[in-house]
Amino acid sequence: MGSSPDGLTQAEAQKRLAQYGPNEIAEKKTNSFLKFLGYFWGPIPWMIEAAVILSGVVRHWPDFFIILLLLAANAVVGFWEEREAGNAIAALKAKLAIKARVKRDSKWINPRRASWCRATSSVCASATLCRRMRACSTATRWKWISPR
Repeated sequence: MGSSPDGLTQAEAQKRLAQYGPNEIAEKKTNSFLKFLGYFWGPIPWMIEAAVILSGVVRHWPDFFIILLLLAANAVVGFWEEREAGNAIAALKAKLAIKARVKRDSKWINPRRASWCRATSSVCASATLCRRMRACSTATRWKWISPR
């Protein structure tokens, strides 16, 4: 793996950073407004929207407004539940984060960017894993394996 008991040198760490990139998993952020509009797109919403249009065409206004209200309420409830589920997942990810220390030039450090690693992340070969975690090595990185 190209490391020693003294850890990586700062130059080797910079070289690996340039070669492999930062030790993070990019998370995609989606536009909340577009996600909300997605609740109006699909076969069932199209059917309900067609019922709204037909009710408007034949001028059954109570039906028009009731169906429109139900369509909007369905979108709001679905969006809110998905948002809350996303917040719960984010909280679980934060709890699953573990600490890692690295050895650079024979000194233990807690780098700011690498001190918290997610359970699905990989860390460079000079990191030490917290207790009760097992790791398997690949060519130049450690991959997390869930504890037994």
